Amino acid sequence: MSEAQVKSATRAFEMLEYFKLSQQARSMSELATDLGYPKSSTTVLLKTLVKMGYLNYDRSRRVYFPTPKVTALGDWVPRALFGSGKVLDVLNDVHALTHKGLFIAVKNDVYLQYLKTRDSLHALRFHIDEGTVRPITRSAAGWVLLSAMPDDKIENMVRRSNIATGDPAKHISLSDANAEIAKIRKMGYGWAEGMPFQGGATLAVLLPIQIQEQPVALALGGVAERIKQNFDRYLAILREAALSIGPEDTFDAPIQIEL
Repeated sequence: MSEAQVKSATRAFEMLEYFKLSQQARSMSELATDLGYPKSSTTVLLKTLVKMGYLNYDRSRRVYFPTPKVTALGDWVPRALFGSGKVLDVLNDVHALTHKGLFIAVKNDVYLQYLKTRDSLHALRFHIDEGTVRPITRSAAGWVLLSAMPDDKIENMVRRSNIATGDPAKHISLSDANAEIAKIRKMGYGWAEGMPFQGGATLAVLLPIQIQEQPVALALGGVAERIKQNFDRYLAILREAALSIGPEDTFDAPIQIEL
């Protein structure tokens, strides 16, 4: 695949993500300006997406807007990933109990990927977009996922994650990685401060299920001092939530989280 084709594919997804955020019809010039694309290539891309049925073009107003065909592309994905929805029920229940930022994450190659998120209800909070990826060694949830891997796979994963991280100052040695994983396996949870956000902290536990044959983590994050003040309560809630999920995620009854 040529570099031009890769760039066009990237721009197509960036444009659809832009519409997700704006949720309004946009003209060609607005799209080109906001996304920083040349007007000529923006015009070609828009015509292609209209021809394929992913965008609607209103000639009288000269604006574009996504069609239901965009939604149809992924309407089956939540069922394939989350089954009966028990994991999402747990996410919502924990959010109701804590009001903290929460996310469900899986391993995606050498990255941690946030599959589902819930924002904190506090005024001061950190936001993570669903679908975001970051090197797996740059998150407490990532370390929890690494702890579920066989020992003979960890060295390669850490080395490749360091490459993906880029900044040598943020690389981690194999000995430090093994020590962190041993600590998580012993305590049953992961904890990190100042990562991925300065002033923030994350508390994460492993869930007893897999999604697409990958381990799954449930994590709570927010302002570090606030989490440390309620550490035992939050950890108990996360552990209780993990216990409420069966390995096949087929429960239909509402869960009960009691402390």
